[in-house]
Amino acid sequence: MKRPYIICHMMTAVDGRIDCAMTEQLPGVQEYYDTLDALDAPSRVSGRVTARLELAAGPYDGEKTEPLGREGYFKAQEAAGYEIVADTRGTLSWDDQTGSGRPVLVLTSEQADRAYLEYLTGRGVSWIACGVERIDLARACEILAGQFGVERMAVVGGGHMNAGFLAAGLLDEVSVLIGAGIDGRGGMAAVFDGLPMDRPVTPLKLRSVQPFESGAVWLRYDV
Repeated sequence: MKRPYIICHMMTAVDGRIDCAMTEQLPGVQEYYDTLDALDAPSRVSGRVTARLELAAGPYDGEKTEPLGREGYFKAQEAAGYEIVADTRGTLSWDDQTGSGRPVLVLTSEQADRAYLEYLTGRGVSWIACGVERIDLARACEILAGQFGVERMAVVGGGHMNAGFLAAGLLDEVSVLIGAGIDGRGGMAAVFDGLPMDRPVTPLKLRSVQPFESGAVWLRYDV
């Protein structure tokens, strides 16, 4: 299977929590963006919740017709990298992406509504629909490589999105910037979250460790 080289890159507190509002307060938050750039992964993957907070124009409230019901994709434009957003049934609205330096590319399942995908097309938003009930991440990665030319990409959250790539065996590397602080609140998401309780531990091989003056530490592992 031809697919991109995939890195999960996250910033956490010392206790492994990843709430965005919390991590923005940690010493070392600027190093998170610096280390992300250093990974040379021009395409970046976010889950629906993260995208709703940081990227989308708002919820989609347009018409609904019927599910697409088949695999498909639309390529709005060539780009060196994409903001890839996993939105299983198509719930987010977007600003027009024509001419954007890193345009949005939406991943959905085949349950996404035809009218929604037509809306994306009209906004210059590329999309891939694959997977009958949920996004088939492995197939989506094949299409990203073969049709969109994506060679390296960083999965940047949240915890369930990261876990989905892990469970599908799609991660080549894990990159974690640990900020100098503790969250400690109960019920907050971790870097990888929501997998079955009987799942075995995933072994990693340490690649490098880099400390920063802020107190943050950058860890890189091969999966």
